[in-house]
Amino acid sequence: MLINLIATAAEAAPENKFGFIQAMEEGGPVAWSILAVMVIMSVGSFYILFTKLFEQNKVMNQYKKGKASFWRAASLKDGTTKFEKNSAWRQLSDDAVRAQEQHSKMHGAGSEVAYVEDSIAHSQETINASLSGGLSFLASVGATAPFIGLLGTVIGIYRALINIGIEGSASIDKVAGPVGEALIMTAIGLLVAVPAVLAFNWLQSRNRRIAAMMTDFSNDILAFIGSDGSVKPSVSAAPAAKAKPAAKPATTAGGATAGLKK
Repeated sequence: MLINLIATAAEAAPENKFGFIQAMEEGGPVAWSILAVMVIMSVGSFYILFTKLFEQNKVMNQYKKGKASFWRAASLKDGTTKFEKNSAWRQLSDDAVRAQEQHSKMHGAGSEVAYVEDSIAHSQETINASLSGGLSFLASVGATAPFIGLLGTVIGIYRALINIGIEGSASIDKVAGPVGEALIMTAIGLLVAVPAVLAFNWLQSRNRRIAAMMTDFSNDILAFIGSDGSVKPSVSAAPAAKAKPAAKPATTAGGATAGLKK
């Protein structure tokens, strides 16, 4: 008896004809095209996020590993070899050494420090531009994804109203479902835009931190060149290994030190 009542209730329950797939089918090729664009935007945003994060971490770690060895080197040219090849810090130090060598061959070129400073500044701008590559895509996604989703919503509502007009019924059950389906596209647009905006702001702040590190490094190089090597940042030595404490002499039960057996 109970089983029959459950089966009857299930048959009497209205079938849910609304959902994401139904909304996309109602939207037609335009809705599927808009969804494909937003999927591409989302995948591209996360790809840029992880690749730029890896690149930034690599730059920071290279500086931490090579800074001490660089300033302990006998000369600026020897110090450049302490950084990894094709690293940002190797490029800055190489450009400084190259500018020094070029200035020594020029007559009437002005101050050596000013000439090297211009060369390092140009190199730093190149590195900053490379680190910022791809961030404009994140900014574009954050700015346009909500509007692309809204476009899908407008098209969905338009199609829903057309169908309602054809059926000749404007009851709440005929309006609420199609309109609710159309709002799915706006929600997708926001889900794509919000991570892109957060990633853009976070990566930008990390780029500013790297730019500050490069500025400090460049200023230290200029001070080193201007002072003929007498001014350079202090580099802390590696921490010495802690000496093991001496073993305590064994004592007898009475507390006296046990003597050596003869």
